[in-house]
Amino acid sequence: MKIPWQNDHNVSFSSPGRSRVRFLARALGCFALGVAPLAFAAQRPFRVVVPAIQTNQEKAIATMLVEEADRRTTGGNAATLDTGPLLSVAADEDAVLLADRAQVLALLPHDLASAWQKALTSLSTNAHPEAFSIVTLPWHSGRVTVIAGNDTRGELFGAGWLLRHMSFAGPSPQLLQHLHIFESPEKPVRGHQIGYRFKNNTYDAWTLAQFEQGIRDLAIFGTNTIQLIAPVSDDEPTSPLFPAPALDTFLGISKILAKYGLDCDLYYPEMRKDYTDPATVQAELTDFETLVRAMPRLDALYVPGGDPGHTPPEVLFPLLAREVEVLHRYHPKATVWVSAQGFDRVHYERFYTLLDAHPAWLTGVFFGPQSRDSFFTQRKRIPTQYAMQFYPDIAHTMHSQFPVPEWDPIFALTEGREPICPRPAGFSDIYHHFQQLHSGFVTYSEGVNDDVNKILWSQLGWNSRTPVDTILGEYARVFLHREGSQQELAVRAIRGLEEDWRGPILTNRQIPATLQTLETLERNSTPAQVDANGPWESLLYRAFYDDYLQRKLGRERSAETAALAALDQSGPSSADRVATARQILAAGTPNPTERSEHDRLFALGGQLFHDFGLQLSVRLYGASNWERGANLDRVDTPLTETAWLNAAMSAALAQPDEPDRLAALRNITHWSNPTPGAIYDDLGDPTNEPHLIRGPGWDEDPERYSATIDGIADRTLADGWRMSWLDYAETLYETPLRLDYHGLDPHDTYRVRITYAGEDYALPLRLVANGNIEIHPARLRHANPETVEFSIPASAVANGTLSLRWTGPEGSGGSGRGRQVAEVWLLP
Repeated sequence: MKIPWQNDHNVSFSSPGRSRVRFLARALGCFALGVAPLAFAAQRPFRVVVPAIQTNQEKAIATMLVEEADRRTTGGNAATLDTGPLLSVAADEDAVLLADRAQVLALLPHDLASAWQKALTSLSTNAHPEAFSIVTLPWHSGRVTVIAGNDTRGELFGAGWLLRHMSFAGPSPQLLQHLHIFESPEKPVRGHQIGYRFKNNTYDAWTLAQFEQGIRDLAIFGTNTIQLIAPVSDDEPTSPLFPAPALDTFLGISKILAKYGLDCDLYYPEMRKDYTDPATVQAELTDFETLVRAMPRLDALYVPGGDPGHTPPEVLFPLLAREVEVLHRYHPKATVWVSAQGFDRVHYERFYTLLDAHPAWLTGVFFGPQSRDSFFTQRKRIPTQYAMQFYPDIAHTMHSQFPVPEWDPIFALTEGREPICPRPAGFSDIYHHFQQLHSGFVTYSEGVNDDVNKILWSQLGWNSRTPVDTILGEYARVFLHREGSQQELAVRAIRGLEEDWRGPILTNRQIPATLQTLETLERNSTPAQVDANGPWESLLYRAFYDDYLQRKLGRERSAETAALAALDQSGPSSADRVATARQILAAGTPNPTERSEHDRLFALGGQLFHDFGLQLSVRLYGASNWERGANLDRVDTPLTETAWLNAAMSAALAQPDEPDRLAALRNITHWSNPTPGAIYDDLGDPTNEPHLIRGPGWDEDPERYSATIDGIADRTLADGWRMSWLDYAETLYETPLRLDYHGLDPHDTYRVRITYAGEDYALPLRLVANGNIEIHPARLRHANPETVEFSIPASAVANGTLSLRWTGPEGSGGSGRGRQVAEVWLLP
């Protein structure tokens, strides 16, 4: 059973008080700390020595160590496998002894056994599960590196540590010369979710061999849990990309996890319509038993209250209790977790009441997206006997648990909700913000677009004090095959991709700098570093996409600005103005650099599909939906309002007489200031919403429970919408959306003009001024977009200020979204 461990992470080194950060800075030449590097040993193959009698899991771990070293070495044949005891080490080789700590002495010759025992006395070791010691023992003209696991997983994670800290820069690997460490993890559960389903942006194209490699990659960085989404969930039953049936692959992954001794968890949403029907319950129990009986390994069951699912807690709990009885027939040690995702306020109170009855079948509660009560609130309300786990969304940038703060709407329009999204600084902050609330985590992921984030979470779960750049440096070594100065550039590039998304796209100087860094790496790369390397191609693709958007937006916006100026000039007729504007809009063409970047994106999209399974296009690569990471399909989407502008100009020319035509053109060019003194907010554009009250900062409220979120509708400008209709501001649950005005003329009267627009779903909104003056009652919009106008009572601005607050229904559940306002004018 998984038991919440104390935060007793233990790392010990040969010199008292030396931290892991300082040690690795010396050992690896850590550029971030500027400490002199400790040299690696000479390049030469190494021999892995293991006990003659091993468990099947230990055999798999030893094979992994040899094969992963070979795979990353340009010359191949980096390591060989041998059974102990260790009798000698040749002058031209290194030996790595991999065993359970209790077996090490029997594998060493007498003089090395004494040195090993002496080394252990200087390490502050303990019996912590999954912990390991690594010690270098000089012997004659050679060297022995001992990896001693406290248990089998300790052997696995010790082997992973060694792989992360080898140098593969030459034809043979290089081990660190002097190792004297003990490590144990902080969190007992460090996991990631895999969904072999159509909705996923990658995994539905993977074979079992690819899944095994992906699981190895995660284990090398300390992952100990993989959570599988049940074959029946909120998705299609199959995918056109499946290389094998869903159930066969599902069970095959469970078998792989059993092979390496990693936890296999089951995410099992209750998807049937009505569980108050006994026949429905019996059908569910039958299907559940069929699945869990077939699984080679099952360590934990996770059942969400919603997202997906729709069963109220008073119905869900009795169903789950019966499923647990079935589960424990086949997997008696499996733990059981439930979430309150999707519940409304009434259902939350019922959920807490059910927990107060202390059901014995329940291990704990997991906290995930679409939870109206915060993690902090739930931890206070849930009995302390129940551990809590974290189910964070690390894959999405908007309409999500952790949206990118104040994201330029152009990125949202094009790169979308599920792009390649390394966010090392952001997710490091999120991890530390919540780390005291949970006993571990299983991240929500939809493929490989968030692989950097997975590695970050795995390593922070092992040791939350590990610097982000240390983790990224190891990522660069293992997956990008970079050492030294190239490793530093790779870390800078990954950091740069996160910085690309901060601030307005047109003025962000980091965007070209990030691409330049990656192009410098590419020019100095060997084929072994870049060929068929999905992680490398992912970084390049994102960097080219960011730079391409900056160039394209600059060109299109310049043309749009010139066209609007042509419409606004005095003198020419309306027809001449429109003709000039249309000529300007049609004349803009991409320059050679923009065309080259466009073509490179499509080339990289093909490489990523063939090398990594990443589906960046619905049409080309079978993605389930453009929103599911298929942003190659948005490369050619317009970035300015040309379609709307052409339609508006045609409508203006259709007016019956010239004064009306000119007035209509003026409405186009003076959209944000239709009357003198007009005050305008384009909500959803972080640079153009000066009166919006944003609420707490992202560092205080990363899920934006009490803050305003900038969002965008799932449409394009080619649909004839304005950008100011596509982007919007919204708040969650009961948090009001608020605009504050100061310096108004208390003797004037005002009207408020509002564009309600956004997603196709919406909630009724009520607008109140100054907390008690109703401007309009709760109403649903009648069109999308819909522009409406209301009078503001003179008393509301009597002191020269005005506060407008939009509120939605009380007590709602689900995602809490739907309170969307796109534009607001205050018109004197």
